[in-house]
Amino acid sequence: MNKTIYKLFVGGFCVCMGLSACNKDLLDKQPPMSYSDEVMWSDLRLVEAYVNSRYWILPHFIDASSKASTTGLSGASDEGYDHWNYEGEFRFNLGQITPDYTGLDNWTDDYAYIRSCNIFFERITGVKGDETLRSRLIGEMKFIRAWCYFDLLSRYGGVPLITKSYTIADKNFTVKRNTYDEVMAFVIKELDEALPGLPFTYNSANTGRVTKGAVLAFKSRALLYAASKLHNSNPVDPNKWKLAGDAAKAVIDLADQGYYRLDQRADYKQIFLDKKTPEAIFSFGMNATYADNSIDVYIYPNGSHGYSAYVPSQNIVDAFEMKSGKMITDPASGYDAAHPYDNRDPRFYANILFNGAPFKGRNVEYFTGGMDSPQSSVDSWNASFTGYNWRKYADETNTNIFGGSAQNWIAFRLGEIYLNYAEAAFEQHDEVTARKYLNLVRSRASVQLPDVIATGEELRERIYHERAIELCFEGHRFFDVRRWKIAEVTDNLPLKRVSIEKKADGTFKYTYLTLQDRKFNVNNYLFPIPKEEMNKNSELTQNPGY
Repeated sequence: MNKTIYKLFVGGFCVCMGLSACNKDLLDKQPPMSYSDEVMWSDLRLVEAYVNSRYWILPHFIDASSKASTTGLSGASDEGYDHWNYEGEFRFNLGQITPDYTGLDNWTDDYAYIRSCNIFFERITGVKGDETLRSRLIGEMKFIRAWCYFDLLSRYGGVPLITKSYTIADKNFTVKRNTYDEVMAFVIKELDEALPGLPFTYNSANTGRVTKGAVLAFKSRALLYAASKLHNSNPVDPNKWKLAGDAAKAVIDLADQGYYRLDQRADYKQIFLDKKTPEAIFSFGMNATYADNSIDVYIYPNGSHGYSAYVPSQNIVDAFEMKSGKMITDPASGYDAAHPYDNRDPRFYANILFNGAPFKGRNVEYFTGGMDSPQSSVDSWNASFTGYNWRKYADETNTNIFGGSAQNWIAFRLGEIYLNYAEAAFEQHDEVTARKYLNLVRSRASVQLPDVIATGEELRERIYHERAIELCFEGHRFFDVRRWKIAEVTDNLPLKRVSIEKKADGTFKYTYLTLQDRKFNVNNYLFPIPKEEMNKNSELTQNPGY
């Protein structure tokens, strides 16, 4: 998001210095951090600043606040590991989630932002100003409130649906949980109502705001989740899959009209480094939105002074196909155990830093005694515990990683929508369409893998696998394995690492070891409601198994 849009907010009021949207007369009359409630809701430009600050709750890299991040979700899934357990991921990894301490908990933050959205909707009709701007702000806030409820649904299942701001005058603050379907219906209603007031595109000064395309992409993801096994079984409602397919197709129709397209450049990693990739449906600049975006610090190898906090697992490394389109376990794949990183899916090289990979003018060294190993003379305590680092998002041009990172966070992109559509089509028994959109992702110029020709259950597995690869480290895997109800398998497997020995002749010996024995309990498909929230509200019922 453009830096002129988002500034630091204190106590919910805008620090407007340099923000062109603020009213200059008001700024001249009083200090910018001391707006009264009356002044705040008397000027639509100040309300715009209030809306700007609500974007903070949307998906993001790790930041200095307590809000759960997509990087944390990666460390809590089988694709990765969080060296420092920053967000309590080990609770998930080890099957130790309790109502007293969950980790990755967003209940309090989501409801705090829902309350600020509710205040907005209670006050916005009384604010004088341009009607086009008012309609746009309403659309943005409906999107944000919908996101908060979707996030709660994804973690906890059905939650209390609250659309008013409670005050000290209210006598009863207790409220029961709504069902999953009831809250999801509200999310979809919010998104439908957000559409009319939002544009398809913005000028450069407003890049990063919610657009019609962002709303439709969000709707696609939400309805895909609602149609999936965790929330759609006993019996399966086939109409939920139709709704999911229609929602994905609505975004694809926009792409067909020229609003978006798969990034067809030869270098796949540029999708995540170029702020203007044509594939992004909704993305925003982290430095502008968050007080602390230092993703490069957290993912760089220690030999380049990074923390190696969030790193890939051997599990996800092994999941990348060979260039032949075959898995490394297939004897006909051409996989060479002595050279395990040769001839892999091109996305492997764009997503993973591995022993010998080029990075910042040198080849990284994960072998024992190498610059990026625990025996390194450079920040050895920050060495990767798995023998890999994230390549996705890592900006090699960043010469001061402790001064922040400039990458955009892509919340929705066309590659995801194609895979959403493929999955929804498959579940509606349209395998031709499912293969078409699955293979569009695989055949982009930077990938060029053979087409998938599978049918039946094998095709479903290929769709699941493609999501794991195409969307790795983007915050999807954690929820995907839950909505598919396969976490009992994927998250009960040991998390693997590699140990590398450099031999006298310069070749390497690779040994694969268990880094963490992981455990997933059946009740862990949903988070427990935090105990402190249960204590506050006697009407709440806890999720089963907690």
